[in-house]
Amino acid sequence: MAVYFDHNATTPLDPRVREAMLPWLGERFGNPSSNHAFGQAARGAVETAREQVAALLGAASPLEVIFTGSGTEANNAVVLDALGRSDGAGHLVISSLEHPSVAAPLATPWGAAARVTRVAPDRRGVVAAEEVAAALRPDTVLAALMLANNEIGTLQPVEAVAAACRARGVPLLCDAVQAISKVPVDVQALGADYVTVAAHKFHGPLGAAALWVRGGAPFSPLLVGGSQERRRRASTVNVPAVVGFGAACELARAELGARARRLAALRDRFETGARRLLPGVVVHGEGAPRLPHTSSLAFPGVVNLDLMIRLDLAGYAVSIGAACASGKVEASPTLLSLGVPPEVATATLRVSFGAPNTEAEVDAFLPVLARAVAELATATAGGRR
Repeated sequence: MAVYFDHNATTPLDPRVREAMLPWLGERFGNPSSNHAFGQAARGAVETAREQVAALLGAASPLEVIFTGSGTEANNAVVLDALGRSDGAGHLVISSLEHPSVAAPLATPWGAAARVTRVAPDRRGVVAAEEVAAALRPDTVLAALMLANNEIGTLQPVEAVAAACRARGVPLLCDAVQAISKVPVDVQALGADYVTVAAHKFHGPLGAAALWVRGGAPFSPLLVGGSQERRRRASTVNVPAVVGFGAACELARAELGARARRLAALRDRFETGARRLLPGVVVHGEGAPRLPHTSSLAFPGVVNLDLMIRLDLAGYAVSIGAACASGKVEASPTLLSLGVPPEVATATLRVSFGAPNTEAEVDAFLPVLARAVAELATATAGGRR
């Protein structure tokens, strides 16, 4: 049976979440905007889910939660709104670690006139709060700092950055997609003005995400043409997915501590074993605060895409955490921003654990990984001769 070690990409649906969704995939249905009994029942289910999301985030009110179709949509909405408020010519401060859904809008025609300051992390993969603060200017319309990096799992000083932004009157966007359910996420404590989350990263369904907007923070909708979400996001709500999102939040809130301890034990067991079997392994983010379930390891002398394929054929799903186009493996921009040499970046795998994984799976995986690395290193060295 294949083993899945790529939970940062997406996670399997928790059976309890599936049970919550099933009625809304069958006998129960309705448009939440309709005034009849079917619609109002659907509306009630959506509002219950909104309360569950708000509770997980520590929101002051469920009304601060806007349902979206993805974390990408939520991030896009905030960045494009900031650009719109400045006629596309404002100044933005973002970290070099940000997800493309934050950075890519700045390369579109809407962001062509924007001035952007990118703050690089240190070699551990952590952005210095004082460097973000120093980059803020009178014309800064938005700052963005993710809570946890999706490739190496390092946690960022969002609270300190939020305090600096608040003192300067600059709104802060925090992408918490990877962090939610692995570490506590309290939007009041974080201090950001916008926080994005996505259900499928913590055993909820695909197609359900949320943008939390602090009361009083500027925000205009990305999608228009309907009164849904109090005119902050036009489109009929995906009721089954949102119900599942709420159920996943309820479970995460109840099980956060136990999940984090269990995942950290799996990660540490894996990294300890990898170091024992492969003395030359490089652990990215080592020494920095990290997510409990994410390992980013480099195996110098091999190409990560070759290693990933070999492991996949052996029944283990992992990620290279880098782009592959036209048969060419490209070094991860995230790793390069840490000062990682390109040849090490292209030898990096991301292994991320989730609820279904066990110690037995980790123990069985380690010798398979070691053998694959040794064989590829030998083949590469032979090819150089």
